[in-house]
Amino acid sequence: MDAYALADADPVAAVLAWLAEHPKVTEALGGPGHVSGTREAPWPHLRVALGPGGDLGNLTWRTEPEVSLELYGDPGGWPGPAALSRILKVCAVAATELPDAAPTAGRAVITGVRPSGALLESPLETGQPRWVMGLLVTCHPNPETP
Repeated sequence: MDAYALADADPVAAVLAWLAEHPKVTEALGGPGHVSGTREAPWPHLRVALGPGGDLGNLTWRTEPEVSLELYGDPGGWPGPAALSRILKVCAVAATELPDAAPTAGRAVITGVRPSGALLESPLETGQPRWVMGLLVTCHPNPETP
């Protein structure tokens, strides 16, 4: 295994793809197209991004980077806080199912997903609702990747 393969083991891409296709997430968000790597409509919208924490181990195989789940409500203020909190928890629980999925060629092998801290309400300066949660994603390069 090439030690530099770790650079291609992207947990954000794996989590984003998983959640974008997950039926419970699609249902909770109100339909397809509500998960991406950017803050955009349709609302509510889940943004999956690299978080600020985690552990890169010794940069050779197993790492545990943090993936941030950011759930945005409509700029007009809906849905309310309880609904957004519930939706984000559904998304987080769905992410914990990823280690049971068969690895996908070209994507990191995910062996664990756990919360890194609390679920926080963190509205934008504009007042747009936002809830944030971090997940520690244990992963390693996929040996099947060409």
